Amino acid sequence: MRDFQLPGRSTAHGFNGMAATSQPLATMTALEVLRAGGNAVDAAVAACAVLGVVEPQSTGIGGDCFALYAPKGRIPPIAINGSGRAPQAASVESLLGLGLDEIEYQSPHAVTVPGAVDAWSRLLSDHGSKGFAELLQPAIHLAENGYVVSPRVAMDWAANEDKLADCPNARRIFLTDGAAPAAGDIHRQPQLAKSLMAIARDGRDAFYQGAIGADIVAHLGSLGSLMTAEDMAGYRAQYVEPIKTNYRGYEIFECPPNGQGIVALIMLNILQGFDLAALDPNGCERLHLEAEATRLAYRDRAALIADPDAVEVPAEHLLSPAYADSLRALIARDSAMAALPGAGETEHRDTVYLTVVDGQRNAISFINSTFHAFGSGICAPESGVMLQNRGSSFVLDRDHPNRIAPGKRPMHTIIPGMLGQGERAVMPFGVMGGHYQATGHVHFLTNIIDFAMDPQEALDAPRAFHFENELSLETGIGPATAASLAELGHQVKTAETPIGGGQAIYIDWHRGTLSGGSDPRKDGCALGY
Repeated sequence: MRDFQLPGRSTAHGFNGMAATSQPLATMTALEVLRAGGNAVDAAVAACAVLGVVEPQSTGIGGDCFALYAPKGRIPPIAINGSGRAPQAASVESLLGLGLDEIEYQSPHAVTVPGAVDAWSRLLSDHGSKGFAELLQPAIHLAENGYVVSPRVAMDWAANEDKLADCPNARRIFLTDGAAPAAGDIHRQPQLAKSLMAIARDGRDAFYQGAIGADIVAHLGSLGSLMTAEDMAGYRAQYVEPIKTNYRGYEIFECPPNGQGIVALIMLNILQGFDLAALDPNGCERLHLEAEATRLAYRDRAALIADPDAVEVPAEHLLSPAYADSLRALIARDSAMAALPGAGETEHRDTVYLTVVDGQRNAISFINSTFHAFGSGICAPESGVMLQNRGSSFVLDRDHPNRIAPGKRPMHTIIPGMLGQGERAVMPFGVMGGHYQATGHVHFLTNIIDFAMDPQEALDAPRAFHFENELSLETGIGPATAASLAELGHQVKTAETPIGGGQAIYIDWHRGTLSGGSDPRKDGCALGY
C-alpha cells in the first residue's frame, strides 16, 4: 500500500471504464469516447490520435502501431501488427550500391511505410463502434486550435532542436526562432489538422492513396528514398497469432516477431527459476538477476529476431522450458557474466503506450511510435506528417536475419502486453522506452506478481537496464545497491534520463472494478469512472 507521507500518486479506480495514457488530454479524450457510447477500441484510437498532436516527439500518423485486444476480456487476445515495410526496391544490394554501409537514423532510407493509420482503420472496422469521422475530431481540434505543451514533452522537444533544425519543414512547424516551445507554451499544427480532416473524411485511403501519401512519397523521393506510391498504396496491417508463456500461474501474451515481445517472455522463463519474492525489490540481487537475464535474452534478440514472413525465427525453441533452463544455468548469483555480444546502440526511444478497458470489459493494449524522438526528423512539407525511422533497425549484412529486403519489416521494439489468468484478461499493460521495453515488461510484471505491488506502485518503482555492457540505474536505486552491483562486475552508471514510461489497468473480475496506473516519468494519468 502507498505510503501517503511520501510523494507519489494513488492508483486510479473505477468500474464503468478506465483509460491510462501518457498525456491528460489523451486520457480525457478516451473517457469522453467511452461516456459517449464508444468501446475500448474507439477510445484507444481517439486517444492515440490526440497523442500524435500533443506528444509529437513520440508518435503520430507517420509511425507504426501494435495492439492486443481482448473482447469482453476473453483470451487469447487478438493481435495486430501495424509495423511498416521497406520499399520494394530496397535491398542490401541496392543500398550498398548507393554507397551506404548502414542506415542512419535521419536517412530517408530509414523511413518504412507508416503502418499506424491502416492498423487503426482495421481495428475500428473489425472491432470498433465508431469511425474516423467522429474519433479524430479531438485531435483535429487540438492540432488546429492549439494545446499547451506539458513539461516532459518540453524537455524532450528541447533536446531535439538540432535534429528539427535539419529539416526545413520540421523547423517551420516545431521550432520558433530555432527554439522548441517551453512548458506552458501553446503549439499548433494546422497542416497536420488538415491531414487528419482528410482521414476523417475519406478514411485510410486519404493517407495511403491520397494527397497525404503523395506528399510523403514525393518528399522522400527528393531526398533519395526508394519508396514509391505503390509501396504506400499496397500497405496492410496484419493480424497475427499472439505468443505467450506462463509465469507463476499467469499467462503473459505478447505480439510475435518481428516485435521483441518474445524477448520479455524469454526473460520471464529464465527468472521463473529464482525466488524473486524473497529478495529486496530494489536490491542488488534482484537487479543482478534481471540484468543477467536481460543480457542473455537480448543477445538472442540481436542474432535471431526478424520478420518471420521473410526468415525463420525459432520461436518455439526460444520459449521452451529446456532452453530457459540452459540460459538460467549460465547465471551466477555472485558475479556478472563475461561481456556478451550487444544488439546495437543504447539510447532509449520515444513511443506512446496506452490502455483502455470499457464497461463490457473489452480491454486493449495499444502502442504507437515514431521510434526516435521526432522519428527520422523528416517532415512532409504539405501534410505536416513527421515520419518514423524504423528502417534504421535493419542491417546491411546479407547473412543477417534482420537484413533489409523488399517489403520486409524490421525488428521492432514496440510491444503491447496482456496479462491473463484462466480464460480472462486481467491486465493490459505496456512499458515504453525503445530497447528497454522487453526488460520493462519483465520488471513491471515481477513487481506485480512477485512483489505484490499495485499498478501505480509497480510503475513508480525505480528501474535499471543492462545494455551494451553497461548497467544504467535510475537515481531511485540507492548508492549502496549501485556499489554492490559494481562489486559483482557490472559496469554501473547513472541513467542520464528516466528509463521508459508505462501504463496498466488491472481488472478485478471478482469485485467488478478497475484499477490503473500511469508512469510518473511522463506527463499522463490514469482515470476511471
